[in-house]
Amino acid sequence: MGCGRVGATLAQNLESHGHSVALIDQNPEAFRRLDADFAGSKVTGLGFDRDTLTQAGIDEAFGFAAVSDGDNSNILAARVVRETFGIDNVVARIYDPHRAEIYQRLGIPTVATVRWTADQVLRRLLPMGATGEFRDPSGQLELAQVDVHEGWVGRPLRALEEASGARVAYLTRYGDGVLPTSDTVLQENDTVHVLMRTDDSATVERVLTAAPAVTE
Repeated sequence: MGCGRVGATLAQNLESHGHSVALIDQNPEAFRRLDADFAGSKVTGLGFDRDTLTQAGIDEAFGFAAVSDGDNSNILAARVVRETFGIDNVVARIYDPHRAEIYQRLGIPTVATVRWTADQVLRRLLPMGATGEFRDPSGQLELAQVDVHEGWVGRPLRALEEASGARVAYLTRYGDGVLPTSDTVLQENDTVHVLMRTDDSATVERVLTAAPAVTE
């Protein structure tokens, strides 16, 4: 739902990966953002209207993304699709980060546009720190990218885990994802992604962005 720049890009990317796509927008002029060779369905209407959703083929859909410009429309459409049509793979774009957290805890995955953008800007202004990448629906667990202090380079990942209490979920090494083993050693330029309790995020960040303690 929503054929703005995000919706149009998302639809065309999905189609390029071999998926069948239907786009809903209440403004038929919005479909002009699509490439001329876009083969998916274009349905004019409200994305939370049941008849519109049925026309778009929601009964056969694997997933639904609500990416219009309105928070209320996105969350309403996401709830209708999940609760009325039983679609599990639903995501809603929400501009208000506080509301996004509430809906996330209600079991509706959200993308908080403002918070994501702010996090990316902060990462470039203040490179040492942690940036959240995913939070489970309960809000208790978080996957985050952490800028690890160079003093940890050459040490096994289990040393980072023991010191911080977090678990290294994976590394990004020269652009490739790496699943670590018990013997994996942190290399220069590795990007570290850790899984941790949300309440512990400040502690994990403080430990890993500082040089490791010197042991005798």
